[in-house]
Amino acid sequence: MALKKLSLRSRIFIAMILLVLLASILIALVTIHQYNEEAREYHADRLERKEAAIRRSIDLVIDKTSFPVITEKLPFIFKDEIFNIASVHGLQINLYDLEGQLLKSSKAALQQNTVEICLSAEVLNQLANTAEHRYVIKNEINGKVFQSSYSYITDEKFKNIAILNIPYLEDDDIFNRELNEFLTRLGIAYIVMILAAIVLAYFVSRYITRSLKTISDKMNEFRLEKRNKKIDIESSSIEIENLVKSYNGMIDELEESAVQLATSEREQAWREMAKQVAHEIKNPLTPMRLSVQSFQRKFNPNDENIEQKVAEYSNTLIQQIDTMSSIASAFSNFAKMPAQQKEELNVVHVVKLALDIFNESYIQYFPDEEEVIAKFDRTQLIRVVTNLVKNGIQAIPKDSENPKIEVRVFTDDENVNITVADNGMGISEDNSLKIFEPKFTTKTSGMGLGLAMVKNIVETYGGTITFTSEYGKGTIFTVTFPRK
Repeated sequence: MALKKLSLRSRIFIAMILLVLLASILIALVTIHQYNEEAREYHADRLERKEAAIRRSIDLVIDKTSFPVITEKLPFIFKDEIFNIASVHGLQINLYDLEGQLLKSSKAALQQNTVEICLSAEVLNQLANTAEHRYVIKNEINGKVFQSSYSYITDEKFKNIAILNIPYLEDDDIFNRELNEFLTRLGIAYIVMILAAIVLAYFVSRYITRSLKTISDKMNEFRLEKRNKKIDIESSSIEIENLVKSYNGMIDELEESAVQLATSEREQAWREMAKQVAHEIKNPLTPMRLSVQSFQRKFNPNDENIEQKVAEYSNTLIQQIDTMSSIASAFSNFAKMPAQQKEELNVVHVVKLALDIFNESYIQYFPDEEEVIAKFDRTQLIRVVTNLVKNGIQAIPKDSENPKIEVRVFTDDENVNITVADNGMGISEDNSLKIFEPKFTTKTSGMGLGLAMVKNIVETYGGTITFTSEYGKGTIFTVTFPRK
């Protein structure tokens, strides 16, 4: 896990150092093994040469003896000669009969207690069953390694008359000394190599990652909203060059895409603005049309309250015209559409004016107080109420037997609350998360901008809009905003 967090430069550096260390260890192990093999072969060859020389000396003694060459006479034949032979060749010599009993040894009589008096059955069997009739056994005594060779002594007719045993001490002091000297020199050489490898790895890793760092820096500076510079690297590997070409090609493609995207976004922004303006203008036009039609049906010149009714109709129309005028005035500035200004107003009265444009008899208004003063934009507040009531009307099925929309205004500490409750179809769980998204609608008509704009208006004044709904039974929208 820690290795994954290392930079590429660190990985290259560590890999090169580890490669040198592993090579050093491997060469040291191979060297030690080679020295051990050479020592083993040297001792085996030396024992064979010594044994051959001793056998020639024994054969000369046998040829010159006046005693019968039989096993029983061997102690007499080699009474003194065995010491001379052992002294010349520098090795101990033991003679055994064919049954494995000791006949004669070049060791002093006082030291012969350390010589095997009788050979083991294993030695006799191996010697008899080996094609060369020679058996070598290795053992360790007091930390020293000995080889003991066993072979037959024959007479002039090549008849076995005795067993020759030559104990041989493997003296590895010279080999060990040479090995230690070699490993010391090798260690010094590899220390120098490791130091050189560290310096080389530093510069090599720096050289390799320099181009990658340049690319990384350029990528970190990359921004979609500005013109990005291409990477220019003079000397680099083919892989880095291909990576640079790919990056520069991506820059060209992104610039082309950015131009197309900017054009598309501008067109989309104008389309969205046109849709929003059309939607906002359509909201007051519908109640204005209904008001005019109602005025036409109910107009009676002889009515004693005609002047009051005309004034109410006129106020309603003027209010909606002011709304459209506000939208039209803000059309030139999409970001500020429509302009929002705080003014001190009676929320109860403004909500009533917003409800007067609707002719539905099932819309009921329940203010808790006669006057609730707050700072809000009159036009925006009317738009909020109009949109919520209109949504409530559209949520109620046309064949509903008892349609009902209740609008309430009440205060809570420092806040003003407006609720619009309907007994329509309600909002499903799937749609509840998207209800305030622009262009989302469950209706067959409309652009789905109403609730999104209501949310935007309310939040602009530091308020919130929430809803509770039970699918199939109705929905309650609650608008809360501060008085000041």
